[in-house]
Amino acid sequence: MEMQLNSTPVPASPPELVCRIVRMGSREIARLTGKHHGHVMRDIEVMLEQLGESPEGYIRFWIHPQNGQQYREYELDREHTECLIAGYSVPLRMKIIRRLRELEEGLSYLPHSFPEALRMAADMAEKNAELEHRVQEDARKVAFVDHYMESSGAKSLRETAKILNMPEKLMIETLLRDKVLFRLSGNLLPHALRQRDGLFTVKTGAAETGHTYVQTRVTGKGIQWIAERYASELMGG
Repeated sequence: MEMQLNSTPVPASPPELVCRIVRMGSREIARLTGKHHGHVMRDIEVMLEQLGESPEGYIRFWIHPQNGQQYREYELDREHTECLIAGYSVPLRMKIIRRLRELEEGLSYLPHSFPEALRMAADMAEKNAELEHRVQEDARKVAFVDHYMESSGAKSLRETAKILNMPEKLMIETLLRDKVLFRLSGNLLPHALRQRDGLFTVKTGAAETGHTYVQTRVTGKGIQWIAERYASELMGG
């Protein structure tokens, strides 16, 4: 008798996930710690400078869906992330450590069946959708500013904070720390570079009392720049 070979196809092996190095972006670090993204970026740059490393290898960009411009952020591996948060408070360090563990567990797990792999892919798609939603929210905020700027002139810092729905004190502190503004004789003034870029103007005059005054005003271009740079950190819903 002739032996008949079983022609039933053998099920394909479940897809394997390639093991990757756990990485964390500067925006996520800012979100977890409650810090402003610009401040986290500054902390990373100081850390890399002290380590004698170039920041170029850690830079990544995302393209804003509204204006098509690229915005810089940093992406760190686990060692550099832990080094960065060494100076943070204990509660903030714990938040980062727990998140790193979650990322590691997500990367180390391999599905044992095809349906499991599909479920994992669906979970990843859902997380990506949430991230995309946050990006779209930022785009919506900036789009609001674009619409406003069509009929708007230079505004005071207080008016700018109201327009952008930002806490005025926090906005000013952020601009001071990022060296966009500086204090001189009790006045807030823009750094020369930002003034040359057309982001700010300085208005001087004399009050009815005879005293002279100096006031920094934000141009339409400056309001848009602040919105694009600090939408995630400072702009409300």
